[in-house]
Amino acid sequence: MAEPECGWVPESGWGSPWEATAECEGEPVVLREPGPGDEASLLALFEECEDWFVAATGLPSAPGDVQSLFYALPEGAAARDKVLLVVEWAGSVAGVVDAVRDHPEPGAVAVGMFLIAPGARRRGLGRTVAEALLARARDVTRVTATVPPGWVPGERFLERSGFVLEDAGPAPAAGVGNRREGPRERGVRRAELRRDR
Repeated sequence: MAEPECGWVPESGWGSPWEATAECEGEPVVLREPGPGDEASLLALFEECEDWFVAATGLPSAPGDVQSLFYALPEGAAARDKVLLVVEWAGSVAGVVDAVRDHPEPGAVAVGMFLIAPGARRRGLGRTVAEALLARARDVTRVTATVPPGWVPGERFLERSGFVLEDAGPAPAAGVGNRREGPRERGVRRAELRRDR
């Protein structure tokens, strides 16, 4: 199978420094902040990604998961540093990225959720999104992420993207940042990508 033709397309005039435009398989990819009209698309995305939610929390997605996406933060993070982007591709919302700038320290970015719809996986879209965001975040020296233990697609994606994965950590004791953990949540594998300035 041929490698999908995907890549970042440099353009000027982006609003937020985290918004970006790319191309994958001849279709434009737009990364932008979500608006009120995106709620139904995000609900549909979360339902499609039931496999990830079950791996991460032990349960399928619920409507409250979309709402919590807007305010969930890791311990010690400031709300002003939260970055939430939807991924539009092939005419629909095909993913979502949730990250926090300057966390866990200045110059770092903590990625909380990097979710791609099942129909868009293994087509180069995730790599395209990651490359576009990293290109826009030139001053970031460290990117951290987590993946549910045993979630093979996420583990492979992180490894192929240059992240170093740690062994799985213990199950959360009393919440995950400012949200409650799922009833069957089993902890996470932490991953780190170091970048030279």
